[in-house]
Amino acid sequence: MVEPPLADLEQRRALLYAELSETGDFRRGSISTTFRRCGKTNCACADPAHPGHGPRQLLTWKVAGKTQARQLRSGPELQKASRELASYQRFVSLSQQIVEVNQAICDARPLSPLAGDVPSTESGGQKGGSSRPFGASSPQS
Repeated sequence: MVEPPLADLEQRRALLYAELSETGDFRRGSISTTFRRCGKTNCACADPAHPGHGPRQLLTWKVAGKTQARQLRSGPELQKASRELASYQRFVSLSQQIVEVNQAICDARPLSPLAGDVPSTESGGQKGGSSRPFGASSPQS
């Protein structure tokens, strides 16, 4: 497979960065629709044929490995959260594309004559700093 020229890859990366900057508000998580039973014995939801109370929309996400949830109201609140989740998916997709094009740029970029050289100090001496060992304190007078 022939890779595009370096200039084309850099132009593609610039376009992806521009698109990424327009992502807007986003959040991780998912929205699920649930029905639940209230537990009251005389409620209609106690009948096994009844689906339960609902539907209710739950936004769920993870924080430090634990699932967090928030109930969303139908209408504008649900639509806003749906847009934010879709924006997150767009962010993830663009991020992956940026990683891939950057990898191709790294592969396509020619080696510079000094690519293997490590910058050194002119004096060849040690770095500056205290002559005292780490943790030593000055004598108390």
